[in-house]
Amino acid sequence: MKKVITITAAIFSAAAFTSCQPQNNAQANAGTGAALGAIAGGIIGHQSGKGLEGAAIGAAAGGAGGYAIGNEKDKKQQYR
Repeated sequence: MKKVITITAAIFSAAAFTSCQPQNNAQANAGTGAALGAIAGGIIGHQSGKGLEGAAIGAAAGGAGGYAIGNEKDKKQQYR
């Protein structure tokens, strides 16, 4: 049961940062960051025997980081 919850959390956290058509850098980078974070977190977590938990944490951290970077890009473009 714990494995199902972890898989579901990983999928939803990655999907939460994506959209059908990114409207700006923040949305595009959040989706990319979530995907890359899930992959990296899954690989790192697998080494400790908790791949799915690592993927969920990586997706959340990657999405948040990607959003932050994209948001700063949007701010710079707005002031040009």
